[in-house]
Amino acid sequence: MTHGEKTLVLIKPDAIQRGLIGEIITRFEKVGLKLVGAKMVEPSKDHYFHHYENIGKMVSRRGQKAFDVTLDMMQMGPVLALVLTGVEAVALVRKMVGATEPKSAVPGTIRGDYSHMSFGHADANDVGIPNLVHASGDTTEAAAEIAHWFSEAELFDGYETVHEKFTQTRKK
Repeated sequence: MTHGEKTLVLIKPDAIQRGLIGEIITRFEKVGLKLVGAKMVEPSKDHYFHHYENIGKMVSRRGQKAFDVTLDMMQMGPVLALVLTGVEAVALVRKMVGATEPKSAVPGTIRGDYSHMSFGHADANDVGIPNLVHASGDTTEAAAEIAHWFSEAELFDGYETVHEKFTQTRKK
């Protein structure tokens, strides 16, 4: 059994349409995160509204326009929803994903390696930011997002990965 925290990752329509699913999941697995849930879905606008506003408070943080273009972009195709677990998984995934604005994401991060658009360009053209991945912001948000996207029956934590053998607390 794992002794780590869980986080939600959404591989967004732009990443799926570009064929980056395998590359993105490989990065998470190589660092030692454990995949405990995965499903491809095409959620309704209401589902996204709950995710981005009821949980993420996007309207109050970024404004109605940013919220609207994000919802439009997320509905351009299916997403692959993932639950990953590991030591400090939320912070680790956020570091690996990179800054929300692709232009600001450093090389070596998912966004830094595979996207480049700026907020200014997106705003000037009334489009959402194709930034490939959503990652939970903190552990409270992660718990709410996971409960929104997955039932307990869809999570499979009962297997051990080789990485867990090196990250478990060992009693002497």
